[in-house]
Amino acid sequence: MNNKFTTKFMKNNLAFLNETMWGPNGIRQAEELASNFTITKNMKILDLGSGMGLSAVYLAQEHNATVFATDLYADPTENYNRFLSLGITDKIVPMIVDATQPMPFAKGYFDVIFSVGAYNIFGDTEEMLPSLIPYVKKGGYIALAFPGLKYEFGNNVPLEMQPFWETPEVAKTVRGIEWWRGLFSKAEGIEIITLSEMACHEIAWDEYIKSIDPNGDDKWTLDMKVAEGGKYFNTVQLVAKVK
Repeated sequence: MNNKFTTKFMKNNLAFLNETMWGPNGIRQAEELASNFTITKNMKILDLGSGMGLSAVYLAQEHNATVFATDLYADPTENYNRFLSLGITDKIVPMIVDATQPMPFAKGYFDVIFSVGAYNIFGDTEEMLPSLIPYVKKGGYIALAFPGLKYEFGNNVPLEMQPFWETPEVAKTVRGIEWWRGLFSKAEGIEIITLSEMACHEIAWDEYIKSIDPNGDDKWTLDMKVAEGGKYFNTVQLVAKVK
């Protein structure tokens, strides 16, 4: 188990972390993703699919960046109150944004587009990544981390995973890393810096599993991870520089 990436926030806010994880530990993923390039003070970052704001909190606290924490489903008022409790409302703007639609931002406004744990849900088309590029300054970055597979199942879904792949959303959005490589390679206007499996995959999942109520709404995810047994899942990261 790789434990290379640890943050001050995790050490000091463990209860907050456990209460706000919507998936594998977003703080660990954000830290590893950000290690691939340089984030400087007061950079403007668009955090897509921010959920309850874990990745946005990491970027604001650890890098002193200005972050637009956007999500289609998370309540921005609830997120604002979370950020208020941490004393960082001056660095994070919570918003409802649908990334698949034209976004309410100027072109070239952001230094970085950042997304942890969400891109696979809305980004599995040839048009999605190219639609994001114009919002980033030339020389800026697009950095994505999301659930994936070590290889594409195709029509050969392993027996233990078949009950879960009967859910259309899972079959559509959890894809092999080479499938994503083929999709991202079609995008013009970027230079891919890294497209790889994340080192923190196992520990990020372990920390999320420990936070799940076995009798709660996330039991389905717990059952799926137990069935998977570490054989098939990975976490994919893409970091690309805008030309």
